[in-house]
Amino acid sequence: MAERQATIASSSGLHARPAKLFVQAVQAQPVPVTIAVEGGADLNAGSILSLMGLGASQGTVVTLKADGDGAEEALDALVALLETDLDAQ
Repeated sequence: MAERQATIASSSGLHARPAKLFVQAVQAQPVPVTIAVEGGADLNAGSILSLMGLGASQGTVVTLKADGDGAEEALDALVALLETDLDAQ
């Protein structure tokens, strides 16, 4: 299983527009992806409701996990997205 950590860069955290863009990116990946905050359960990263429930604000470190062919590349792309201020675009 591949695993990466990312620090949320968007000023609004994983809410509204950044959450929508992240979910779209997750759903485009060839593998299922989970997301979790420290001490929290692994949640479906492709679900807007799961993301909103995380309460991940700017600066929060999240852990992404995926398994299967393409998992490493998928997580690399998703980490890059989370570490970009999507509110500024």
